[in-house]
Amino acid sequence: MNKKLAAALSGGAVLMLVLSGCGGGGDDGDKKADAWAKKVCDQWEPQLTKIKTTNDELKRVASQSSKPDEVQKTDSTAFQTLSEAYKSMGGSLSSAGEAPVKDGKTAQDSVVKSYDQISKGYTDLKTKIDALDAKDQAKFAEGLQQVAGGLTEVAANETASKEKLNSSGLKVIYGQQGCKVTTEVPKS
Repeated sequence: MNKKLAAALSGGAVLMLVLSGCGGGGDDGDKKADAWAKKVCDQWEPQLTKIKTTNDELKRVASQSSKPDEVQKTDSTAFQTLSEAYKSMGGSLSSAGEAPVKDGKTAQDSVVKSYDQISKGYTDLKTKIDALDAKDQAKFAEGLQQVAGGLTEVAANETASKEKLNSSGLKVIYGQQGCKVTTEVPKS
């Protein structure tokens, strides 16, 4: 039952991998864009660290033979943390002011909207996991399948957010230290 959840969690780290190792775009010489990106990334850094740590914990619990109550407690806490982190990242992006890049406002609004959807998705997953009966292992496993399906949807939103960042002038954030969170690529 936990293997599908672990697979879905792998997709949840997509945004983290993108923000962790990409180089800057062609806007490196633009001091205004760099200053804006630094402002955003300084606020994002603690959230990106939370996301990475939380995803690592979710993967740990999903890949072990954890008891249903441990899975439920860990997932519930993780989904709350992830929801808050993405909400905070969207808020930071909005409060940084309009990005001084081509189509900055449009790109920014699109990414903020995506982060709000991701945050809501994690809130919905928290509600679903909290409603499961951890004492009935069969029902819990069945409910966990639905949670895994929801995680796949959230991961798709994370991928869409990554694509919005990559396809816009907002990719200037990749040159900032605060948006580079070290992640380890899982070994097969």
